[in-house]
Amino acid sequence: MANHTPTKAIFPGTFDPVTLGHIDIIRRAQGLFGQLVVAIGSNPTKRELFTVEQRKAMITDALAAEDIAVTVEAYDDLTVDYARRIGAVAIVRGIRNYTDLQFEFQLALTNRAVADIETVFIMADERYGFTSSTLIKQIAVSGHTEHLRNLLPAASIEQVERKLIEDRASIEALTNDQHKQ
Repeated sequence: MANHTPTKAIFPGTFDPVTLGHIDIIRRAQGLFGQLVVAIGSNPTKRELFTVEQRKAMITDALAAEDIAVTVEAYDDLTVDYARRIGAVAIVRGIRNYTDLQFEFQLALTNRAVADIETVFIMADERYGFTSSTLIKQIAVSGHTEHLRNLLPAASIEQVERKLIEDRASIEALTNDQHKQ
Protein backbone atom coordinates (compact mmCIF):
# COMPACT_ATOMS: atom_id res chain seq x y z
CA MET A 1 0.00 0.00 0.00
CA ALA A 2 1.35 3.41 -0.99
CA ASN A 3 2.26 5.94 1.66
CA HIS A 4 0.16 9.05 1.07
CA THR A 5 1.34 12.29 2.57
CA PRO A 6 -1.04 15.20 2.91
CA THR A 7 -0.70 17.52 -0.04
CA LYS A 8 -1.31 21.21 -0.33
CA ALA A 9 -2.82 22.85 -3.41
CA ILE A 10 -3.82 26.37 -4.29
CA PHE A 11 -6.87 27.59 -6.14
CA PRO A 12 -5.77 30.99 -7.45
CA GLY A 13 -7.96 33.66 -8.94
CA THR A 14 -9.03 37.25 -8.72
CA PHE A 15 -12.49 36.28 -7.40
CA ASP A 16 -13.93 39.67 -8.37
CA PRO A 17 -16.48 38.69 -7.06
CA VAL A 18 -16.46 35.09 -5.87
CA THR A 19 -19.20 33.10 -7.61
CA LEU A 20 -21.12 29.92 -6.87
CA GLY A 21 -18.98 28.33 -9.58
CA HIS A 22 -15.85 29.18 -7.57
CA ILE A 23 -17.46 27.76 -4.42
CA ASP A 24 -18.31 24.55 -6.27
CA ILE A 25 -14.70 24.14 -7.46
CA ILE A 26 -13.40 24.86 -3.94
CA ARG A 27 -15.74 22.27 -2.42
CA ARG A 28 -14.66 19.58 -4.87
CA ALA A 29 -10.95 20.46 -4.71
CA GLN A 30 -11.02 20.36 -0.93
CA GLY A 31 -11.76 16.65 -1.11
CA LEU A 32 -8.74 15.99 -3.33
CA PHE A 33 -6.01 17.57 -1.22
CA GLY A 34 -4.95 17.54 2.41
CA GLN A 35 -4.99 21.31 2.44
CA LEU A 36 -6.44 23.80 -0.03
CA VAL A 37 -5.55 27.48 -0.10
CA VAL A 38 -7.84 29.86 -1.95
CA ALA A 39 -5.28 32.33 -3.25
CA ILE A 40 -6.49 35.81 -4.15
CA GLY A 41 -4.22 37.33 -6.72
CA SER A 42 -4.11 40.42 -8.83
CA ASN A 43 -4.12 40.28 -12.60
CA PRO A 44 -2.22 43.23 -14.09
CA THR A 45 -4.36 42.98 -17.24
CA LYS A 46 -7.63 43.39 -15.32
CA ARG A 47 -9.11 46.25 -13.36
CA GLU A 48 -10.73 44.89 -10.25
CA LEU A 49 -14.04 46.07 -8.84
CA PHE A 50 -13.42 45.05 -5.24
CA THR A 51 -10.36 45.50 -3.04
CA VAL A 52 -8.38 42.45 -1.94
CA GLU A 53 -9.81 42.86 1.56
CA GLN A 54 -13.38 42.94 0.23
CA ARG A 55 -12.78 39.86 -1.92
CA LYS A 56 -11.23 37.99 1.00
CA ALA A 57 -14.23 38.87 3.20
CA MET A 58 -16.69 37.72 0.49
CA ILE A 59 -14.88 34.41 0.06
CA THR A 60 -14.56 33.82 3.81
CA ASP A 61 -18.26 34.58 4.37
CA ALA A 62 -19.38 32.39 1.45
CA LEU A 63 -17.24 29.46 2.59
CA ALA A 64 -18.45 29.78 6.19
CA ALA A 65 -22.07 29.73 4.98
CA GLU A 66 -21.33 26.47 3.13
CA ASP A 67 -19.34 25.00 6.07
CA ILE A 68 -16.20 24.72 3.93
CA ALA A 69 -12.95 25.00 5.89
CA VAL A 70 -10.04 26.11 3.72
CA THR A 71 -7.39 28.79 4.04
CA VAL A 72 -7.95 32.08 2.22
CA GLU A 73 -4.89 34.23 1.51
CA ALA A 74 -3.87 37.05 -0.79
CA TYR A 75 -0.62 37.16 -2.73
CA ASP A 76 1.04 39.57 -5.11
CA ASP A 77 3.84 37.64 -6.77
CA LEU A 78 3.72 35.09 -9.58
CA THR A 79 1.33 32.25 -8.84
CA VAL A 80 4.05 29.61 -9.23
CA ASP A 81 6.35 31.52 -6.86
CA TYR A 82 3.57 31.82 -4.30
CA ALA A 83 2.73 28.11 -4.66
CA ARG A 84 6.36 27.14 -4.19
CA ARG A 85 6.77 29.49 -1.21
CA ILE A 86 3.87 27.90 0.70
CA GLY A 87 4.76 24.32 -0.30
CA ALA A 88 1.87 23.64 -2.67
CA VAL A 89 2.30 20.71 -5.04
CA ALA A 90 -0.55 21.62 -7.37
CA ILE A 91 -2.54 24.49 -8.79
CA VAL A 92 -6.28 23.89 -9.13
CA ARG A 93 -8.03 25.47 -12.09
CA GLY A 94 -11.70 25.40 -13.00
CA ILE A 95 -12.56 24.79 -16.64
CA ARG A 96 -15.86 26.16 -17.96
CA ASN A 97 -15.43 25.63 -21.69
CA TYR A 98 -13.05 24.88 -24.53
CA THR A 99 -11.64 28.42 -24.52
CA ASP A 100 -10.69 28.05 -20.85
CA LEU A 101 -9.09 24.70 -21.62
CA GLN A 102 -6.92 26.12 -24.41
CA PHE A 103 -5.64 28.96 -22.23
CA GLU A 104 -5.21 26.87 -19.07
CA PHE A 105 -3.51 23.99 -20.90
CA GLN A 106 -0.77 26.32 -22.19
CA LEU A 107 -0.38 27.89 -18.75
CA ALA A 108 -0.22 24.46 -17.07
CA LEU A 109 2.55 23.31 -19.41
CA THR A 110 4.47 26.50 -18.73
CA ASN A 111 4.07 26.19 -14.96
CA ARG A 112 5.30 22.60 -15.05
CA ALA A 113 8.28 23.51 -17.24
CA VAL A 114 9.43 26.55 -15.26
CA ALA A 115 8.39 25.65 -11.70
CA ASP A 116 7.79 21.89 -11.69
CA ILE A 117 4.27 22.33 -10.33
CA GLU A 118 1.31 20.33 -11.55
CA THR A 119 -2.08 21.70 -12.49
CA VAL A 120 -5.30 19.87 -11.68
CA PHE A 121 -8.28 20.79 -13.84
CA ILE A 122 -11.78 20.53 -12.41
CA MET A 123 -14.66 20.85 -14.83
CA ALA A 124 -17.25 23.42 -13.86
CA ASP A 125 -20.65 22.16 -12.91
CA GLU A 126 -22.96 22.74 -15.88
CA ARG A 127 -24.99 25.18 -13.77
CA TYR A 128 -21.99 27.51 -13.67
CA GLY A 129 -20.30 26.82 -17.00
CA PHE A 130 -21.32 30.19 -18.41
CA THR A 131 -20.67 32.29 -15.30
CA SER A 132 -18.01 34.99 -15.53
CA SER A 133 -17.23 38.22 -13.73
CA THR A 134 -18.10 40.08 -16.95
CA LEU A 135 -21.58 38.54 -16.96
CA ILE A 136 -22.03 39.31 -13.27
CA LYS A 137 -21.17 42.97 -13.83
CA GLN A 138 -23.47 43.22 -16.85
CA ILE A 139 -26.40 41.81 -14.88
CA ALA A 140 -25.65 44.15 -11.98
CA VAL A 141 -25.53 47.24 -14.22
CA SER A 142 -28.82 46.20 -15.85
CA GLY A 143 -30.49 46.58 -12.45
CA HIS A 144 -31.60 42.96 -12.24
CA THR A 145 -29.58 41.89 -9.21
CA GLU A 146 -32.32 39.37 -8.35
CA HIS A 147 -30.90 37.21 -11.17
CA LEU A 148 -27.58 37.01 -9.34
CA ARG A 149 -28.96 34.65 -6.67
CA ASN A 150 -28.34 31.68 -9.00
CA LEU A 151 -24.77 32.82 -9.71
CA LEU A 152 -23.38 34.38 -6.53
CA PRO A 153 -23.26 33.56 -2.82
CA ALA A 154 -25.28 35.91 -0.61
CA ALA A 155 -22.11 37.68 0.59
CA SER A 156 -21.17 38.56 -3.00
CA ILE A 157 -24.67 39.76 -3.86
CA GLU A 158 -24.63 42.09 -0.86
CA GLN A 159 -21.28 43.53 -1.94
CA VAL A 160 -22.36 43.97 -5.57
CA GLU A 161 -25.56 45.73 -4.48
CA ARG A 162 -23.58 47.96 -2.11
CA LYS A 163 -21.13 48.79 -4.92
CA LEU A 164 -24.04 49.70 -7.19
CA ILE A 165 -25.30 52.19 -4.60
CA GLU A 166 -21.90 53.61 -3.63
CA ASP A 167 -20.03 53.50 -6.93
CA ARG A 168 -22.17 52.44 -9.90
CA ALA A 169 -19.74 54.20 -12.25
CA SER A 170 -17.00 51.66 -11.44
CA ILE A 171 -19.16 48.71 -12.48
CA GLU A 172 -20.32 50.52 -15.61
CA ALA A 173 -16.72 51.43 -16.52
CA LEU A 174 -15.55 47.84 -16.10
CA THR A 175 -18.46 46.55 -18.18
CA ASN A 176 -17.66 49.07 -20.93
CA ASP A 177 -13.95 48.15 -20.83
CA GLN A 178 -14.79 44.47 -21.24
CA HIS A 179 -17.03 45.18 -24.24
CA LYS A 180 -14.09 46.86 -26.00
CA GLN A 181 -11.83 43.80 -25.71
